[in-house]
Amino acid sequence: MKTVVIIQARMGSTRLPGKVMKKLFGKTILQHVTDRISSIGDINEIVIATTESSLDDIIVDEAKAIGINVFRGSENDVLDRYYRAALTCKAETIIRITSDCPLIDSNIVSSMISQFNNKDYDYVSNTINRTFPRGLDAEIFSIQALEEAFLNASSPSFREHVTPYIYNNKTEFKIYDYLNDIDYSKYRWTLDTVEDWKLIESIYCYLYESKQIYDWRNIISLMECKPELHKINCHIEQKKVMN
Repeated sequence: MKTVVIIQARMGSTRLPGKVMKKLFGKTILQHVTDRISSIGDINEIVIATTESSLDDIIVDEAKAIGINVFRGSENDVLDRYYRAALTCKAETIIRITSDCPLIDSNIVSSMISQFNNKDYDYVSNTINRTFPRGLDAEIFSIQALEEAFLNASSPSFREHVTPYIYNNKTEFKIYDYLNDIDYSKYRWTLDTVEDWKLIESIYCYLYESKQIYDWRNIISLMECKPELHKINCHIEQKKVMN
């Protein structure tokens, strides 16, 4: 089974334009994401799926610079972009990661891959019933489930967000919620606003070393020791996915 991580990335964020090319310690956010994902041992390829807009030429250039394959597709129909990217690289299992998660944890994703493979699920996610901090988001699904969503999803929201058709059809797909023993969902480690950037920059200042990928539990320990960090972005509301 060919397992491929597909990272969606574009420059046109509404709340923090150009966020994936912002730099931390000499690397773009996009490179930090790919660096952290690259330590997963159970994947065959990483692909960055961006748009055909000229605004995203810079993402293509960055992907080439860091040695990551890139696919260009529809800007608004992200489901179409994902499906065609998966076909192009002959993926059989797809791991969906977004480029605004520079704290993504490879150990969590590896454990999710094992769960997906061992139990023959169609879809495994840690996002539907959230117990992990936002920003550690990962979804794993089969090419068959993605194709079914591609062929049948008609809602613009379903086309924009890739997977809602799958997780809203629980009788059709075998779905598993990957949960943590302790609920840390109050924490927000994704990058979508200036406040998010301030928090992530602070976390990197405390924990980052160029040759070491720190674990998400190191970040939990930091947040618990320094509760003022949580206050930086705890008031930010996530944009809703409309069903």
